[in-house]
Formats: sequence, structure tokens, C-alpha cells
Amino acid sequence: MKKFLSQFLHDYLQTFKNIAKNQSILTTLVLSVLLYSFFYPTAYKGQNAESIPIVIVDQEQSALTNTIITEVAKSPNVEIKTITSNFLEAESLLQQQKADGILLLPDNLSQSIRQGETGGIGIYLSTAYFLKTKQIGLGIAQSIEQTLTDYTEKFGEISEFHLTVPIHQIPLFNTLSGYGSYIFPAVASIIIHQTIFLGLCMLIAGYRDGAYTGQKWRPTVSEFWAIYAAILTIGCLGCFYLFGFTFWLYDYPRGGNFWGMIVTVPIFVSCVIAMAMLFASFLDMSERAGHVIVFTSIPLFLLSGTAWPHHAMPEWLQYFAWILPSTNGVQALIQLNQMGAPLIDVFPKLIYLSCLALIFFILAYYRLTRK
Repeated sequence: MKKFLSQFLHDYLQTFKNIAKNQSILTTLVLSVLLYSFFYPTAYKGQNAESIPIVIVDQEQSALTNTIITEVAKSPNVEIKTITSNFLEAESLLQQQKADGILLLPDNLSQSIRQGETGGIGIYLSTAYFLKTKQIGLGIAQSIEQTLTDYTEKFGEISEFHLTVPIHQIPLFNTLSGYGSYIFPAVASIIIHQTIFLGLCMLIAGYRDGAYTGQKWRPTVSEFWAIYAAILTIGCLGCFYLFGFTFWLYDYPRGGNFWGMIVTVPIFVSCVIAMAMLFASFLDMSERAGHVIVFTSIPLFLLSGTAWPHHAMPEWLQYFAWILPSTNGVQALIQLNQMGAPLIDVFPKLIYLSCLALIFFILAYYRLTRK
């Protein structure tokens, strides 16, 4: 046993040395995680669209419409491009893409509010960019809501009109309603998945090519598990770096279930390692691994259920998505880290990943040592 542990430690350290010798593998396994931790969040740093140009059509030009325009101008979501009384002029600006929305204040606005009539303020939005459309509606609604409430209070005794109670949206997990806070937590898991898969395939294919030993390579038991332990160390550290430091740096939702993450991360990383070791046993050269990464990264993300919900997919595609370790890993890590779900809620996913890892390890060990 002592001899085995000594040999295991030697092989463990030797794996790190071999990774450091190969710049491609070092870049893939270690440096790429550091690079992506800044590249992706920086690209999504502007999480919400701001200062979106709109045109205001003021046909009434009254004290009420002036107050509404003043409140709208204070909103950081929109920027008033121009104020006109001609709707056709505003429509032309929208068609020329010089504005993304029109706020129509009709000539009978004050009267319709006093008499409790339906209709009134109109909002016309360009549907070319749905994120912009959402922010325009949000900016205008919040700006005019209190103005109309204050105005209708003056006529509470002479009219039965009451402003409908507004609906307040309170995000539970993505408190900023930002695109980066929504997309990067899922992308981070895919980054770990793909960097481990590519880097480990390159490493094992290099071993089999004799790049490190100069001869045909068949791993011993200690060497097989030493490679696993070394990559597990790198993968777990990469996960904790992304889910801890990077999420903190960019103020993404995080830390919902810390101990659940401590349990889940090694299981997820182990499953990816086992899958990569099995796949690498079929490669004749390390460059082949890159061919797989090219056409799998985007499908893996789409099938994770983040960009498009699973229940909106065809039923056969849903079953296929849940077969993938990446889908189970992404969903489990988001539930624990962003939503603070208890470990029992992701337990079926962890059981599946553990069983899949065991099967892959058995097959990978057989192929690498016997074939």
C-alpha cells in the first residue's frame, strides 16, 4: 500500500509536469479558464440596455403631458430623441431606425382620464430587438405611473375612475434582470466541461502517441488514477474560481448553497473526466479532440435548457438533452449556486452523473490498459 501511494504521488506530480511541458494543454486546461473568466463577463457587462432613443408625440400639449414628458426624461432606460405633434414624423423616425419607440400622448388625454374612459396613452415599439423593447416599456411605465396616480387623485370626488393597481415584477434570482447574470452562470459550467474534455483528450492522446514516454503507453493503476486526480484538482479549482471569484467580481447571483456546491462540483468534474478518458482512448492523435469541440460547444449549451427551455423542445430532444452530463451539471449547479436549492432537489442529477462516471471509468480503464 505504501509503495502504491508513493507511486501514485509520483505519477500525480508527473502529470502536472507533463501538462506544463505542453503549451497547448496548459493553455486549454488552465489559462483558458482565466481568460474566459474575464472575456465573457466583460462582453456582457452592459447587462441592461440604457438610453434607448424614443420619440414623444404630444398632441395635447397640456400641463399633464408636460409633467409626463418631464418624468420620462428622468428615466435612465430611455432617451427622448425629439418631441413632435405629428405622429407620421415619429413613425418615419422609427422606420429609419433613428428611434426604437414612440410615446403617443393624444389630444384628449386629460379629458379621457377625468371621465374614466378606456384608451389614452399609446406606446409603439420596434420589435427588431426584444431586449430594447422590454427596457422601453419598463422605462415609460415606471415614469408615467406615479404621474397619472397623482393626477387622478384630484378628481376622486367627481369621478368613479380608479387607476388599476400596477403589477410589480420582483425577480427572485436574477435581481438585476441582466443578460450577463442570466447567461454566464450556465456558460461557466460549459467552459469547465469543454476545457477539461479537450485538454484531457489531448494529454492522453499524447501519451498514446509516445510524446512523453517515447513508446507505446499503457497506464498502470496508479498512473490511471493519478491522471484523474490531477485533472480533478484542476477542474475543481477552475469551478471554484469561476463560481466564487468571478461571480463575486461581476456581482452575479452566487453562494446560494455553498456546501451543496462543494459536493456537486467534484461529481460533475469526475463525470467529465471519465467521459474524456473514454473518448481519448479512440483518438489516434491529440489534434482530433479539437474537431469535436468545434461542433459540440453551442449544441451543448442550447441543450442545457438555459437558452431555450426543455419543455418547449420536441419530446425526443428533451430525452436526448437529459442524457448529456453537461445538461445535468449545468442545471444542478445553477439550482444550487443561483437559486439556493437544497441538495435533495438535485440529488437525482448527482446519482445520474455518478453512475455515468463509474461506467465511463470502467470502459476507459479497459480500453487504455487492455487495448
